[in-house]
Amino acid sequence: MEKKKLRFGIIGTGAIAGMHAKAIEACEGSELVGVCSSSVDRAKLAEEKFSVPAYSSVKEFLANGNIDVVAICTHSGNHLEPALEAAKAGKHILLEKPIEVSLARADELIAACEEAGVKLGVIFQNRLKPGYLHLKKAVKEGHLGKLLLGTAAINWYRDPDYYNSSAWKGTISGDGGAALINQGVHTIDLLLDIMGQPNSVFGQVRTMVHDIEGEDLGVAVVNFESGALGTITGGTSLYPGSPERLEIYGEKGNVVLEAGEITTWNVKGLKPESVDNKIGGSGASDPMAIDYRLHLGQVQDMVDAILEGKDPMVTGGDARRSLALILGIYHSSRENLMIDLTK
Repeated sequence: MEKKKLRFGIIGTGAIAGMHAKAIEACEGSELVGVCSSSVDRAKLAEEKFSVPAYSSVKEFLANGNIDVVAICTHSGNHLEPALEAAKAGKHILLEKPIEVSLARADELIAACEEAGVKLGVIFQNRLKPGYLHLKKAVKEGHLGKLLLGTAAINWYRDPDYYNSSAWKGTISGDGGAALINQGVHTIDLLLDIMGQPNSVFGQVRTMVHDIEGEDLGVAVVNFESGALGTITGGTSLYPGSPERLEIYGEKGNVVLEAGEITTWNVKGLKPESVDNKIGGSGASDPMAIDYRLHLGQVQDMVDAILEGKDPMVTGGDARRSLALILGIYHSSRENLMIDLTK
């Protein structure tokens, strides 16, 4: 007898929605049953593209009793409102990164899901890259010893057409900023997942090349609760764009990932295992140059979390931490001060 599949609906039908749809259809435990777009015309196009019923009203979409889980793929500053409606309707939520563009909006979203008793998962698919999983295992098992330094470099490029393609991109209200909160947040999430809680940050951001409100260049120094240090560099002005790097240094060695692949492994007494690096991709110059199978992993994780009554791989609280750090960098740059993140 075929197992019952969880029924997913998608709110927002831009480019990333296609990645979600592909992942939902590829997952044995889920199926796509509907989508919701921002206008009647866009809904018609979405119905043709995804071959499922399409709506232009979130309320009508959520009134569909067939939906168990809502994937929210709207722009970053428009996650809260559909999430509140979905939670009120008793739907579990899988949300694209970042969780929102302010801590107040993120906290309201998290609280609404807790109050409604629904699961909230946030997409940070790079946590599933094989190279990263191997690094995390080595750190967890103590092979790097005490962690000393973590660096995240997301020195990417976006041409002007990228920002001109949507009115919200690079804006404070729609994007929350630009290079760090949109592109850099993935690698910053990995940095925090390995290094732990940040206590304070000093950062500087600039808008150097693009005609946008947000930053296209940023740097930061992070103090972690453990006493370790961290550095972050990021941009969308750094032509032609380099694959993102994560470097983790401990007292017993160091590991470097580039686009999720292990490029350096210097760990005392421990050789790297053979890792399949064919799953991944980098958005260094093309935002869609990523592998849908990573999203598939998070869809499967969400299905398992719902059926088994456990937390998703990335919770709302996890996603809030990377948002708080990035907003701390912006605050630091405005005030030219070290920002305490423990308050």
